[in-house]
Amino acid sequence: MVARPAAGRRRAALTAVSTLVLAAVPAVAAAGPPHPAPPGPAAARTVGAEEAPQAVLSALQRDLRLTAEQARTRLANEAEAGPRAGRLHNALGERFAGAWVTGRTSAGLTVATTDAADVPAIRAEGAQAAVVTTSLSGLRALKEDLDEAAGRIRTAQTPVWYVDVRANRVVVQATSRSAADAFIEAAGAQGKGLGVRVSAERPLLKADIVGGDAYYIDGTARCSVGFSVTKAEQQGFATAGHCGKAGATTAGFDETDQGSFQASVFPGKDMAWVGVNDNWTATADVKGEGDTKVQVSGSVQALVGASVCRSGSTSGWHCGTVEQYDVSVTYAEGTVDGLSRTTVCAEPGDSGGPFVAGTQAQGVTSGGSGDCTSGGTTFFQPVNALLDEFGLTLKTAGETVTPAPPQGTSTDTWAPGRVYEVGESVSFAGVDYLCLQNHQAQGAGSPEAAPALWQRS
Repeated sequence: MVARPAAGRRRAALTAVSTLVLAAVPAVAAAGPPHPAPPGPAAARTVGAEEAPQAVLSALQRDLRLTAEQARTRLANEAEAGPRAGRLHNALGERFAGAWVTGRTSAGLTVATTDAADVPAIRAEGAQAAVVTTSLSGLRALKEDLDEAAGRIRTAQTPVWYVDVRANRVVVQATSRSAADAFIEAAGAQGKGLGVRVSAERPLLKADIVGGDAYYIDGTARCSVGFSVTKAEQQGFATAGHCGKAGATTAGFDETDQGSFQASVFPGKDMAWVGVNDNWTATADVKGEGDTKVQVSGSVQALVGASVCRSGSTSGWHCGTVEQYDVSVTYAEGTVDGLSRTTVCAEPGDSGGPFVAGTQAQGVTSGGSGDCTSGGTTFFQPVNALLDEFGLTLKTAGETVTPAPPQGTSTDTWAPGRVYEVGESVSFAGVDYLCLQNHQAQGAGSPEAAPALWQRS
């Protein structure tokens, strides 16, 4: 839903009650309570965790009902849990079945495996072990069967499906059990233990250079700026693909000429970027509460259960938690794969705006259900996939712009500007490293200088 300036703001609140119908619950065994993290490398933290922005802390206190100390502790715990989860992901390989944080301050880290023999290694990293039936790669393969079926049949009655690592299953959200069964049958996935969530909710697009500011498309619609980016000498910002097509012109929050969409993908994905003219300058800023700003320091992906905050030109600054990654959503305009599902509220006009975890960029607002009065669910397009798709470099605090590596650059050698995923291997200064957390490499984040992102292999 694109916000039309002349029509004013309209809130579409969906208050239908959801029920959860589960089939063949897999065996999940929690192997003992969480243990304190061991000393040494496990203490590595994601950049930006040492001094959390006040805008983030205040919003976490309000939206997650935390004290100031709990908010600070939560961010510190989440920043420290990511590297531990990454090391275990690499160590377990195909047996890895997901990781997530728990508790009001995210003090608990759970790592799932398909082999009980891995429990001692998981506990040695200060995590709780969950022994489950299906690996993460197996869950993703099952979801891909649903993705393939969605390309052949209509999914208006089954608008959302996703990998739920905490439940060790793939879940289909549908308007009825019969609609879910028909979709599962079309994918050839009967009897494979999929969960079904029956709900009347249908996600809508939240479309009604500081992240969260308004911008206008072709003089008729409004969205929100995501994150500042660069491509060679061109400055601009990332946003949602449904906000505009390539070539569409934009005006800034002050309605002066701003730029145009350089590339846009929607549906399938929900990503775009706008190139701006010389009157606009890319910054690392995201608009927080009131006149405050949060400066982005990177794009390290947060764990499931971690806190995230969103900025938008309609509803402002709100926080919640990450529920699932790898979510497929069917809007009226088509299906989008690879989104992330959160408990953060949003409203029309917020589309394209930024999600951050602490000071780490997470993604741009796509759509959802509910509003910021009644609460709701919001999906975001992960920013690392967007940067990789268009060859963009995220603008970060204190960084000299480092362009993404040109096409054809060796993938074996670490390079600033490249997007890396957990488990990828690189060489740097004659040493081999494994990636611990999904991120875009920054100039100051070489493997030897960033133990939260890389481990020697």
